[in-house]
Amino acid sequence: MASHIVGYPCMGAKRELKFALESFWDGKSSAEDLKKVATDLRASIWKQMASAGIKYIPGNTFSYYDQVLDTTAMLGAVPDRYSWTGGEINLSTYFLMARGNATVPAMEMTKWFDTNYHFIVPELGPNTKFSYSSHKAINEYKEAKALGIDTVPVLVGPVSYLLLSKPAKGVEKSFSLLSLLSSILPVYKEVIVELKAAGASWIQFDEPTLVKDLDSHQLAAFSAAYTELESSLSGLNVLVETYFADVPAESYKTLTSLSSVTAYGFDLERGTKTLALVRSGFPAGKYLFAGVVDGLNIWADDLAASLITLQSLEAVVGKDKLVVSTSCSLMHTAVDLVNETKLDEEIKSWLAFAAQKVVEVNALARALAGQKDE
Repeated sequence: MASHIVGYPCMGAKRELKFALESFWDGKSSAEDLKKVATDLRASIWKQMASAGIKYIPGNTFSYYDQVLDTTAMLGAVPDRYSWTGGEINLSTYFLMARGNATVPAMEMTKWFDTNYHFIVPELGPNTKFSYSSHKAINEYKEAKALGIDTVPVLVGPVSYLLLSKPAKGVEKSFSLLSLLSSILPVYKEVIVELKAAGASWIQFDEPTLVKDLDSHQLAAFSAAYTELESSLSGLNVLVETYFADVPAESYKTLTSLSSVTAYGFDLERGTKTLALVRSGFPAGKYLFAGVVDGLNIWADDLAASLITLQSLEAVVGKDKLVVSTSCSLMHTAVDLVNETKLDEEIKSWLAFAAQKVVEVNALARALAGQKDE
């Protein structure tokens, strides 16, 4: 039985990245110093998940700021005020967008759905020029592969990226951001082609806006996007991941009808209605990535209850097509309970931080395979 993690905290168990970022921003350390901390953290995280037995290990979920900003960099969608002249986006331009300086303001920051996490809102308009300007996804895939770990590269999906954006200053508020879909998909194709050439067998698109109440025009954009990407995705297993809420019935119907998609990830902690949709009808031959371990809280999972849910889903999707997963990225939780040395032992027994949730996911996968243990 397979296991999967949607995403993982990148700050480090002892907040190594936070301190490295602050040192870099204060001019006390170099870009190379910062990159060294980041490289070591990524290697540690990938190895941790591999040693725990996770089969589908996420790649490209590490970020110096947030994954939406990383996608803006990938697409080269840099607002004019930052005087970017093209080429690979460096840390200077990246952090200028995120933080601004004395002469230019940062881009807007807003809450990531109903979490305490925030993201930098893309500023787009009819004159925005897109180009493949950050090779982060392919670089981190190769980085993990060099360590002997085959990751699942994670990208913010093209439709969610546009739906989470806003019209740039001077652009009519009524401007249709989805009209830019045909402009950003060529960049996504370039990224996909590179990942395939490097040996990737799976790719994950995070499309969390599917949990919102979308109109028919917005839902049609998902069908259009993944139909357009289908030829590029040929030969890859494609996971579309959703989280934070139920997927409405019409969105579920749209998602599960995408012929280029191999697997669907659902938050089954918050998504009780989604669970009912899966039980009432799931496409034959497709994978279900069942998010039963809560990625939003710090409490230990009720493993017995999760196992019952998973066993009921086995009968629907088939044993070989069911993957145990987290309900969302674990970036919303603390990193590792082992560092909480002053907590009462009884209280600690109630808790599970990101590192412990990785173990819980794999324990459930093993239990489904008949390998139960304490």
